[in-house]
Amino acid sequence: MTAKQILDAFSETLMQDERILSPRERELLMSLLQNSRAVSGSDPQTQSAVNAAIARSVGETVAQRAFALLGGSIVEQILAGAGVPVGIEESMATNPPGPQPPSGPQPPGHAPLNPPGPQPPSGPQPPSTPLRTPPGPQPPSGPQPPSGLQPLVVQQAAQEGRGGSGKVGVMEAPAIERAQCVVLDEFLAPQELDELVRYTLEHEAEFHSSEVISPSGEPGTVDYNHRCSQVLLDLGKHEAIVLERIRGVLPRVLERLGIEEFPVTNVEAQITASNDGDFFGAHCDDAQEMIASRRLTFVYFFHREPRTFDGGELRLHDSRGSEQNVTTGSYLGVSYQSIVPQQNQIVFFPCSVLHEITPVECPSRAFADSRFTLNGWLHK
Repeated sequence: MTAKQILDAFSETLMQDERILSPRERELLMSLLQNSRAVSGSDPQTQSAVNAAIARSVGETVAQRAFALLGGSIVEQILAGAGVPVGIEESMATNPPGPQPPSGPQPPGHAPLNPPGPQPPSGPQPPSTPLRTPPGPQPPSGPQPPSGLQPLVVQQAAQEGRGGSGKVGVMEAPAIERAQCVVLDEFLAPQELDELVRYTLEHEAEFHSSEVISPSGEPGTVDYNHRCSQVLLDLGKHEAIVLERIRGVLPRVLERLGIEEFPVTNVEAQITASNDGDFFGAHCDDAQEMIASRRLTFVYFFHREPRTFDGGELRLHDSRGSEQNVTTGSYLGVSYQSIVPQQNQIVFFPCSVLHEITPVECPSRAFADSRFTLNGWLHK
């Protein structure tokens, strides 16, 4: 066999071990490769660079996991051959760091959060709503090892004629950082919600295809392989209403997220309509130089009643903190939280969090039945 044949056979063996690469991870890698090919187009140099970054990231992760398994097996065999009772605790991570897809959406025009001069009355206020996090398992309160790759620990029992016992730490993985978010229900007053729905439906003709910033930093790119939806940039009076509400809850939101208060220099806001099959691939909202000043993302959900669509979940990916590298693309959340769109609900999270919108199912395909959001970003 040639060296390449031996290497290919070894790679195939590793891929068949789900402790090394799970089926879901293989699916994610396939999706990332397809998206990178679509973004790079016919430019072989760009495609080669993207493939090299993905290969390097996957190779490092697979090697790390394979070494942990190999090392554990060797230590266990040595101790077993010496007749020493051992206890070995090990588990493998379920998701490797992977490439970062193209960056967040194209920024619309900016607006100040706190305009100068006297402000109009804010209108009826919704009842006070406590801050909460989405349902599901919550992260532990103190520093904990991740649920993925654990330190390899060898516990040696005391032997007759040799006193003492000890632990030898062989390997330790970077901690998993849970994606942080704050969710508020009943954000707008009922009348304000009704008027926003009516305004959105009346301006259907003014919506246009959503845009993203290309990997090379070019704004205004339409990429249906990464983002498919429509946006409206003129929000009328509703922009001021929503921003006034955000200003009122911002100190509590930042405190809950562990973010220091910062001067808000600009605000981007838009209404997004997502119909049957629409989605937004995994991305960060501050991953390009022209949007690096974004600090906080907000997503306000609303729709026409009764709701006739499914899907369109906001999925926030956790991360291995020390392994995040958005610039080179060697980053992929190892687990995630899903937030199902609820009427009159708003979600806040840091712009650096990797997130995506799952595909929407809207059988009628009518614009009025779409999943709507009034979403945007606060700049520092």
